[in-house]
Amino acid sequence: MLNSKLFDHTLLKADATTAQIDKICDEALANDFASVCCNSYYTAHVAEKLKGSDVKTCTVVGFPLGQMSTRAKAAETKIAVEDGAQEIDMVINVGALKEGSDSVVFEDIKAVKAACGEAHLKVIIETCLLTEEEKVRACKLSKEAGADFVKTSTGFSTGGATAADVALMRKTVGEELGVKASGGIHTAEEAESMVAAGANRLGTSATLAIMGR
Repeated sequence: MLNSKLFDHTLLKADATTAQIDKICDEALANDFASVCCNSYYTAHVAEKLKGSDVKTCTVVGFPLGQMSTRAKAAETKIAVEDGAQEIDMVINVGALKEGSDSVVFEDIKAVKAACGEAHLKVIIETCLLTEEEKVRACKLSKEAGADFVKTSTGFSTGGATAADVALMRKTVGEELGVKASGGIHTAEEAESMVAAGANRLGTSATLAIMGR
């Protein structure tokens, strides 16, 4: 049985409207999901809609490519937190990781974590673009920089979450960090496979279908 608090109810499309955001907020409140995950334009609106509930406001940063400057990511994070974000899902600089510039990746994550204040930080490593060794390095750097979660994917690249990647990420970060599987999760069976592999948060726009509601 899938717990409703596993889910970040997500809408990150470029053409998302206020009415659509309102709808997923209402669905999240009715079903007691973990959070509503949105682009930063809607952060204040979502936070107001969810006010007084234990459904959190989750905002993406440096999304979906990750190759913004660290200063821009930190500023975006600070604004999102001021607007009511309680969780931040940032994208790493994938190119920097791939060329071995680990200090750049580390400082990027560290700066965003500092800007989070009390908000939790999830670090999207975009597994579909990484080798096994790079996935491990990304997870270790995230942990060292103070992240609260590592996350598989944006859902906007060449692939999404796989159970094998979730298992590798869980093995790498241990039990101290959360692991969020996101991207391409559409059925209860897929969701259950991610949880079995070690995920303790799932990001999806198909939440109601997965929960059979």
